[in-house]
Amino acid sequence: MGAARLYAAVAAGSFRRYTTYRAATAAGVFTNTVFGLILVYTYLALWDQKPHLGGYDQAQAVTYVWLGQAFLSTLAIGGGGVEEELMERIRTGDVAIDLYRPADLQLWWLASDLGRAFFQLIGRGVVPFLFGALFFPMALPASAARWAAFFAAIVLAMLVGFGIRFLVALSAFWLLDGAGTAQMAWLVGLFCSGMLLPLNVFPGALGEVVRLLPWSSLLQAPADVLLGHADPLATYAFQGAWAVVLFAAGRLLQSVATRRVVVQGG
Repeated sequence: MGAARLYAAVAAGSFRRYTTYRAATAAGVFTNTVFGLILVYTYLALWDQKPHLGGYDQAQAVTYVWLGQAFLSTLAIGGGGVEEELMERIRTGDVAIDLYRPADLQLWWLASDLGRAFFQLIGRGVVPFLFGALFFPMALPASAARWAAFFAAIVLAMLVGFGIRFLVALSAFWLLDGAGTAQMAWLVGLFCSGMLLPLNVFPGALGEVVRLLPWSSLLQAPADVLLGHADPLATYAFQGAWAVVLFAAGRLLQSVATRRVVVQGG
């Protein structure tokens, strides 16, 4: 119980910390809304030419766009969150302080990232999504059960997203400056999560491969649950499996990195 309270306090503290960035939050809401408008009209033009592209009608495609804008900062698909902060602490050596805490490094940063993610979902995600629902036809379910299933998929997406970014952050133990690795990870994440186009649109073997990668858990999986294109339980199993794999890999890499710090630090 003590450990659970500690990590809950870390998550709550992270949430409160982000509430102080009011100007940045307002700017983020505006930016997400503007980019959402650009993408919506691009999607509408594309779907005018190819109705039911990827199995979506226009209303579902529009819904997908605004979900992407809601999740961009929430899941740090375009960067931000744990990898930036942890990489900087590794670069400066402050991570040694983290290792002295009576808490697990991975769980500490997971709690911190969950606090950030929930704030971004509420602070930067909800308003653009509501704007889209107000001004564009969207395919929103009437069932409360569908919304609950969708929210569960979002939580699992947060876990998968953290697992990916924690691995990226730990690469700084060897690279010292992990900016290049982070940028590559962001580009892969934007493409393979479906942020640019739904993964259902990708043709042939490419589409099959990207849907099997962990990034598809971030946007495509929750979107298909909300739109009724996926079985929630099968989606949870897929997301949960990737979360377990990524957390195990992070645990292993953390163990190796910790030994490296001990050896270097004496």
